[in-house]
Amino acid sequence: STTAAVPLVHLNSSSPSDQFHELVYPARRPAVLRGAPLGRAPSLWTPGYLAEKCGERPVRVHVSPVPQMDFIRKNFVYRTLPFSELVKRANEKKHEQYFLNAEEKYYLRSLGDDPRKDVADIRSQFPELSGDIHLPIYCSSDRVFSCVLRIGSPHVQLWTHYDVMDNLLVQVTGRKRVVLFNPRDANNLYLTGDKSRVLDIDSPDLSLFPRFSRATRHECVLEPGDVLFIPALWFHNVVSVDFGVAVNVFWQNLDEKLYDSRDTYGNKDPLPAQRAQQILDRALKTLEELPDEYRDFYARRLVSRIEEKSYMAEPS
Repeated sequence: STTAAVPLVHLNSSSPSDQFHELVYPARRPAVLRGAPLGRAPSLWTPGYLAEKCGERPVRVHVSPVPQMDFIRKNFVYRTLPFSELVKRANEKKHEQYFLNAEEKYYLRSLGDDPRKDVADIRSQFPELSGDIHLPIYCSSDRVFSCVLRIGSPHVQLWTHYDVMDNLLVQVTGRKRVVLFNPRDANNLYLTGDKSRVLDIDSPDLSLFPRFSRATRHECVLEPGDVLFIPALWFHNVVSVDFGVAVNVFWQNLDEKLYDSRDTYGNKDPLPAQRAQQILDRALKTLEELPDEYRDFYARRLVSRIEEKSYMAEPS
């Protein structure tokens, strides 16, 4: 596979939103924004400060025996810890107290008060911290869907996946490597739902995933205070280089009616896409009534028709 660098855009602190909408957003491609005014959080949010501010508040975290987390095979467990204990353990190399092993890794993706009904929002769920950070909300406030707090152990790697909303990943403390793939590489990523089955993107097993070599990586390392624009549908794989804290700001870039109102995580496909997938599943089930040779022929015709009617032109 080939690798391209994600472009870096230096923001003028007096008008970051205007710059974003003039220089970055129209291209619909990832970009690292440097110089966004984030308030005091990048200098304040040390492990000690975080533990003192949030104390014994319980949080539900991913715990994995290895750094590389796999959502498809579920190689992790969910456990509840006091916030101060999470920060302490996530910042340790080896643990005296643990669930799985002494070198286990921790990852917090904050949830709503009732995860079945409420979206994550640092402003309401962690008011002790939200006053420290000026979130880069470069859209109408009524478009904001969620503001998700994330904390990870060093070397934690999250599976490659896409989101259906635009978002800004605010790297408050620590460094993070992010590898992104264009939505047009979807067929090269061996998807199960919104997640890639290629877990090790740095040393992939090309005997299992031969098309993965055709995918182009778009790569960057976020420094503390950097903000990464991740357009909807761009796949991303994230590695925490250090213990770090980040906040994601997701917003609805499509008409509100196109999103699933029951989706508190913001990761369900838009309603028309869900309906199209259901229709396709029924069409494929119908083709099973034919012998193999006929099923193959008409399946290829369906693929050709979808490509002709729905694919965008290749960029010049």
